[in-house]
Parts: sequence; structure tokens; C-alpha cells
Amino acid sequence: MRNKLTHDELAKQLNAPGWRLGGGQPEKAVTGTLGEVLTESHFRKRIGDHPGKIEQIETAIELDMFQIEQLWQHLGLPTI
Repeated sequence: MRNKLTHDELAKQLNAPGWRLGGGQPEKAVTGTLGEVLTESHFRKRIGDHPGKIEQIETAIELDMFQIEQLWQHLGLPTI
């Protein structure tokens, strides 16, 4: 089973639903499109929190921090 997607594959999924942002605090879990959970992870890092763990709900694909930062840039969000 393939766990890593390329940047181009991830960028094509920015508007796709079925993503979850976790991070050890279930009350702070967010689900939605990849773009929505990336925006929330960026906000968390900006205010000094851990950006969390992003998973594709149906396949549990994990994004490493480098992939997350590349996608923030793709969305026009500044790297922190």
C-alpha cells in the first residue's frame, strides 16, 4: 500500500473532502477538504500550537511537515 503522495497529487486534492486534522486533542479535530485542514494547521502553527497530523480519512495517508509546508505555499499561505 502506497502511503506517500507526490506534491502534484496532493495539490489536485486540495478541494477534495475526506481529510482530518488531528493532533492528540479530539476536541480540536477538524474534518473537511484538504485545503480546509491545511489552512487550520497553518493557523495552529501561526499561534504557536502544534500544526497537528493530517490524514486522508478513508486511506489514512499521512503528510510529513515538508509536504504540509509545500501545500501551504501552494495555497498562498506564508511559511512560518
